[in-house]
Amino acid sequence: MSSVNTTSASPRAQALQAALNFPNVQVDRPISNTAPISDFFGSMTFGLAHMREKLPKDAYQSLLKTLEQGKKLPKETAEAIASAVKEWSVAKGVTHFCHWFQPMTGLTAEKHDAFITIQTSYHSELRVIERFTGSQLIQGEPDASSFPSGGMRSTFEARGYTTWDPSSPLFIIEDEAGKTLCVPTVFFGYHGQALDCKTPLLRSLESLNSEACDFLKLLGDVDVKRINATLGAEQEYFLIDRNFVALRPDLIMTGRTLLGGSSPRGQQLEDHYFGSIPTRVKKYMQEVEYELFKLGIPAKTRHNEVAPSQFELAPIFEDVNISADHNTLSMEVLKRIALKHNFVCLLHEKPFAGINGSGKHNNWSLSNDKGENLLEPGTTPHQNLRFLAVLSVVLKAVYENSAVLRASIASPGNDHRLGANEAPPAIISVFLGSMLEKICNEIEEGKSAQATDQQIIDLGVGKIPNISKDYTDRNRTSPFAFTGNKFEFRAVGSSSIVSIPMTILNSAVAFAFREASEKLRNLLKNKASRDEAVMELTRTYLKESKQVRFDGNGYSAEWREEAKRRGLPVLNSTAEALEVYKDEKATAFLSKTHVLSAEEIMSRYHISVERYVKTIDIEIETLLEMTQTLVIPAVEKQLNVLSTTQQHISSTSLKKHHQSRSHKLELVFDSILALHEDLTKLNDTVRNGHDETIKMQRLASEVQPLSVKLREACDQAEKLVADEFWPLPKYREMLFTNSLS
Repeated sequence: MSSVNTTSASPRAQALQAALNFPNVQVDRPISNTAPISDFFGSMTFGLAHMREKLPKDAYQSLLKTLEQGKKLPKETAEAIASAVKEWSVAKGVTHFCHWFQPMTGLTAEKHDAFITIQTSYHSELRVIERFTGSQLIQGEPDASSFPSGGMRSTFEARGYTTWDPSSPLFIIEDEAGKTLCVPTVFFGYHGQALDCKTPLLRSLESLNSEACDFLKLLGDVDVKRINATLGAEQEYFLIDRNFVALRPDLIMTGRTLLGGSSPRGQQLEDHYFGSIPTRVKKYMQEVEYELFKLGIPAKTRHNEVAPSQFELAPIFEDVNISADHNTLSMEVLKRIALKHNFVCLLHEKPFAGINGSGKHNNWSLSNDKGENLLEPGTTPHQNLRFLAVLSVVLKAVYENSAVLRASIASPGNDHRLGANEAPPAIISVFLGSMLEKICNEIEEGKSAQATDQQIIDLGVGKIPNISKDYTDRNRTSPFAFTGNKFEFRAVGSSSIVSIPMTILNSAVAFAFREASEKLRNLLKNKASRDEAVMELTRTYLKESKQVRFDGNGYSAEWREEAKRRGLPVLNSTAEALEVYKDEKATAFLSKTHVLSAEEIMSRYHISVERYVKTIDIEIETLLEMTQTLVIPAVEKQLNVLSTTQQHISSTSLKKHHQSRSHKLELVFDSILALHEDLTKLNDTVRNGHDETIKMQRLASEVQPLSVKLREACDQAEKLVADEFWPLPKYREMLFTNSLS
């Protein structure tokens, strides 16, 4: 490919040339390329398998009691585990350890300490030895004063504590700077308040286990010991050459383009989706997968997504807690390895206007200790009746708590994504598929009043095992869709910490199980058989939650009106959705399941509001600066050239056309200057307010709409200004260069 003279070319031209000539990167895989994945999968993790092998039998059994029964870990067991972990880590070349936790910042946090302690000899000589104690493993004391608490901590009580989560494997992060042992932990305040995303998730899982087991025993599964929630979180992302990102202040500051005219070619040809993966991207994916496999993360699928330069990584499902940790780790690996390949991985929900945004489909299900999926029809009438009963409970949970579920996925980034380009709408509804919808309707109509085995089979329940994705996965506009043996919560944003929506979902379902158990106990007193009581409960719940089931076009204006008539919450923006947290009746299920206290719920409201305000403030300030320092000078250059050219035109006809061109740009320029001034004044007025809630509402209702108008004017200018004068890499360059290099 021809090169440009980089000494005279513009920074944008140099960035394009650098992207096209990016050198071949070798995938960092020191293990033989012929070695199967199973040879090194989990090689950088220390989980139960390692502990069973390395620990004394009594120490391992003590750990199992902690995991299975919630028993406190004895000090001697902690010391034995710490010793084994230290020996394994040091043998791997690890020099430091950290407690890895997830504060309420949307990111992870860690403080590194070396594996050393000092011994003083008789002659006062200092001697350094490697050491890692049980107390260092179990609890840490980070300086937590700067982490958000939403008002839960006073300044003099700002200390935070981290405590090991033994249910999630320890792991080693390896990069060019060395190796660090990471201990997954919860993070809490001086008085025990949850200051992180993991603690409420673990609470929700325990509540779900307890309530679901009680319900299933009433159904006849008397030997059930544990119910687990499972999750497979699909991760969408964009890859943009680092050279382009360096010239885009908006991508650096906010993770999305605040300016940018649409490319003549976007995704309308539908040629990128599932297309051949560009070689440079495939090499990046291979290295990402290698790192994930070493961390024990079961990355299964990779492919091109719908938008140009958009891709997806999908894992095999795991326990929700481990899956949540693994998704957070995956996002960090995606970003870290991208830089090595001179990419920037964009996890923002809507980095580019006019094309698909990025989501994170959360595939959620329930299973018992026998490994049976409770959301998968079985081979006997009882298993299918159980399936329908559990299904009805989940539907009731989503229906009654849809507003809080909507709030759980609310973010400034998701506001741009929801409701367009295959992203689900902001209205929470459930899609079941034609076959299952038919069965639910027939149950509601009472076609199996006696609930005998034969009547259940005649109803179609005996044929439920034929349900597949073909029947349940057709409506891509559904935010919560049944897909054969699980529910797919599609409304979750790509940058989200999945612990948050999963905590809300688990808690809602747990509370629904609790209420269902109470109703079923009463029905069992009055019905001739258990199955009749279960069917009556199922019928009642299907009727009560019917309004949340929707199989039509979620994008249509008609659905928005229909949803209002059904009484479903229509919360179009984050500013509207977050207000739900202030509704004590709406959030009562969180307190009643002991997942979040009233104080912890309100803290999350305040943190979310503050985060929204700060995010939008950064975006507006960045937009104003880019307009002032990049767009306006570019337009001025173009107007100056047009003015000079006009003076040298003698043809009347040509002069007329040229004046028309100048006039068009002048109108756009006038609009840019006026909107820039108006937005500056309005933003200053809003920023000077003192109430964060009012700031959030005004930013959403006044500031953002005005910023959209300024962007539209700037994007018009981009199409009128000569290419050589426009300083910002354009959509066509950023989105389509991957396929050329």
